[in-house]
Amino acid sequence: MDETTENSVLLVSRCLVAALFLWSGIGQLLGYQDTAIFMSRHGVIGSLLPIAVFIELTGAVLLIFGYRMRFTCLALAGFCVVTALLFHANFTDRAQMFHFLKNAAIAGGLLALYVAGPGRLSFDGMGEHPE
Repeated sequence: MDETTENSVLLVSRCLVAALFLWSGIGQLLGYQDTAIFMSRHGVIGSLLPIAVFIELTGAVLLIFGYRMRFTCLALAGFCVVTALLFHANFTDRAQMFHFLKNAAIAGGLLALYVAGPGRLSFDGMGEHPE
């Protein structure tokens, strides 16, 4: 695969993963009270919701622009694992098991982006020179 294609695929990958976090963060803002109630039903204090929204929205923007990618990928992967364990660990419920595995898959994709790097179509990759 040529370098232009690789960099384009990395950009699309970053944007697709970021879209999930944007959608979730905006949804939590629009349904703030319902989300806080959901969190408290799972034993998580609702006052942590602003932190979760910040992580999702900021992480999405950083992914799109490819800025501080390695840190962002690790932080969002950790966030996915923690939310899976807190909210979707009822393995006797098929729907919850699906959401748990979805979060694990997202974390896996983020770890793959961590290894691949952001590509040249990013703030982090702007200074890279082709080999």
